[in-house]
Amino acid sequence: MIVMALDHTRDYFHFGALQGNNPLDLEHTTVWIFLTRWITHFCAPIFSFLAGTGVFLAARKKSRRELSWFLVTRGLWLVLLELTYVKWAWTFAFDPHLFLGLVIWVLGWSMIVLAALIHLPLWAVATFGLGLIGLHNAFDGVQPDVFGRWSGVWRVLHIRGPVAITPNLTLRAAYPFIPWIGVMASGYAFGAVYEWDAARRRQWLVRAGLGAIVLFALLRATNVYGNLLPRLPQPTVLRTILAALDCTKYPPSLCYLLMTLGPGLLLLAGFERGTPAWLSPALVFGRVPFFYYMLHIPLIHGLSSAYFHWRCGRADFVGFLPTGPAPADAGLSLVATYLVWLSVVVALYPLCRWFADYKRRHRDAAWLSYF
Repeated sequence: MIVMALDHTRDYFHFGALQGNNPLDLEHTTVWIFLTRWITHFCAPIFSFLAGTGVFLAARKKSRRELSWFLVTRGLWLVLLELTYVKWAWTFAFDPHLFLGLVIWVLGWSMIVLAALIHLPLWAVATFGLGLIGLHNAFDGVQPDVFGRWSGVWRVLHIRGPVAITPNLTLRAAYPFIPWIGVMASGYAFGAVYEWDAARRRQWLVRAGLGAIVLFALLRATNVYGNLLPRLPQPTVLRTILAALDCTKYPPSLCYLLMTLGPGLLLLAGFERGTPAWLSPALVFGRVPFFYYMLHIPLIHGLSSAYFHWRCGRADFVGFLPTGPAPADAGLSLVATYLVWLSVVVALYPLCRWFADYKRRHRDAAWLSYF
């Protein structure tokens, strides 16, 4: 959750982001800007994967029927918030003609699909999830136009892009369903690992994490499958490594998911021994991740708008959908962007700690499970 806010702070404050530069473009970026963007790639896959694991663990206290109902209702709640509040937080605009389908959108729909999948045997859920992750790149060459009037369905499922729902209503589905639904389903099946004893579980986590990283390295080295765009030759060793790390996120390629979930499994193995003392304060954000998410976007956006109104006299160039070009000197350095990011995290800590304590004191309040 903390790392996620770094990317969003960069979007709203960093000079390169406001000038429209791609932080992963090796021709025009720096190593530190590249890595600042790259490290945040770990967030969405681990969110989705561990959300599935959380569902598996919740099945210990709920019947399948109760759990399905909760997943459907919470999924619809997330979709509704994405289309309304979250869109406003990103844009500070109420445009009834445009919907945004971002990460909360795809998490919601993944929960709705998982509501049905949990009634299947665990091996079937695992096969479904891993199949979507491993095989979806085989369909990268299928273009929406081949589906004619149903082209929008393929955009929502697998190809990022705008979908004209009506002549006056457009959906921008930045997070296609495939393979994100498979990531959450795989995380659900993975939950069974937490029924094993600690030693066996840690051994499996290390082997699976290393196996994913090795497979990622093989796929990127051979350059034959697993990513929407092939890796291009580079003039230096450093740029070759960075090019290998630059995997497709929209939709997340097999290589992208191996690159992020593999190290994620190794981190879980490391945390089997407990949370290091220096990381203990971060647990507060992990206890109320959705609450934190709902607050951090408008806070970052509001700070950015206020700062650039003061510095430039206008702020129409900030936001998810800017309405004007940025002045040539608009934007902060990378170091200053990091300072803003840390300030945002520190500012949200007291509120998140309060809400975490509130949830702990009111465990029986059903509505709190939706936040």
